[in-house]
Amino acid sequence: MKTKLNAQNVLYPMPTVLVGTHVDGKPNYAPVAHMVIMDFGSISVSINQGHHTNAGIKENRAFSVNIPSVDLVQEVDYCGLVSGKRVAKDQLFEAFYGTLDTAPLIVACPINMACRLTQTVSLPKHDVFIGEIVETYCEQACMTEDELDWSKVQPILFTMAGRRYWHLGAPLAEAWHVGKALQD
Repeated sequence: MKTKLNAQNVLYPMPTVLVGTHVDGKPNYAPVAHMVIMDFGSISVSINQGHHTNAGIKENRAFSVNIPSVDLVQEVDYCGLVSGKRVAKDQLFEAFYGTLDTAPLIVACPINMACRLTQTVSLPKHDVFIGEIVETYCEQACMTEDELDWSKVQPILFTMAGRRYWHLGAPLAEAWHVGKALQD
């Protein structure tokens, strides 16, 4: 038997990232769990229009997507509780930069992507920033045989229902392989 949930968006859990950009000349970070792979070279992040980060992305036409591990959950949540308009979030993390000098990448996050803004879509309450991935970094300790190992990254997952953070479990099956057993 199914329970009707009305028109509730249940595309969760989603990885929680820290989107970084420069605002007023210094790094600022906003936790975001609404992201989409646009194609293999582009992603989008959706951020409420009231956030301080939006002005920096629009001005600099660049942003970073930093994937924190579960050991940073307190710092990630704090970034969502306080506004960069009143609190200097640049003191929370050590940043490094690639080719985009206004897309701060967080050293403590196992994975980082620097993105060049290609398009902004303004919705009634959110801005959707579409970015071309310019470069990606991964902590060597999170690699297994030259491949990203999500069990070592241990990203923070977020669900809106219950407003909770979760962690990743074990791999389930090999994609484009497990279903072959059902082929003729």
